Amino acid sequence: MKKLILFIPLIGFLGLVFIFSIQLFYDSERENSFQLESMLIGKKIPSFILEDVIELGKFHNETIFQGKQPTLLNVWATWCPTCYSEHQYLHELENEGVKIIGLNYRDKRSEAIKWLNKFGNPYVINLFDWDNVLGFDLGVYGAPETFLIDKEAIVRYRYVGKVDPNIWNKMLKPIYISLLDELK
Repeated sequence: MKKLILFIPLIGFLGLVFIFSIQLFYDSERENSFQLESMLIGKKIPSFILEDVIELGKFHNETIFQGKQPTLLNVWATWCPTCYSEHQYLHELENEGVKIIGLNYRDKRSEAIKWLNKFGNPYVINLFDWDNVLGFDLGVYGAPETFLIDKEAIVRYRYVGKVDPNIWNKMLKPIYISLLDELK
């Protein structure tokens, strides 16, 4: 009986390992494992007033997302290694006419300006969110994250991770194209 009692914790541990393994397998098999559900999908972007990263004293609010075309809101930071590799592709999207607004997340302004001067600025506007005001309202976990926002400032999609040609073509571009088609 005493020997059987010694095996109970081992059996419990193996059961937990089995359950966690199944959950990990399930999560990795999801088609869209980097799309985090957001309470904002289908809702207007939260109200905010944030200063521009580059133009000190210039402030922006949520109306920057209203206009003639959909917008990518790209959350980035100089401390984010993945943001470096994503940045080149954002230049390609900019050259294709995609409107991209940057949200510099929990960063130092001087570092952000240096970074943009060194690597270029693919953003039409770059919001400075050093204290996580808008990031918190959007439910941002870290950088990079990208939100697809329609011309009425409604959040249509959220992607967590690096946007590269594969992610753009497979996940974001079809939604972006459908939003452009709505304008016709």
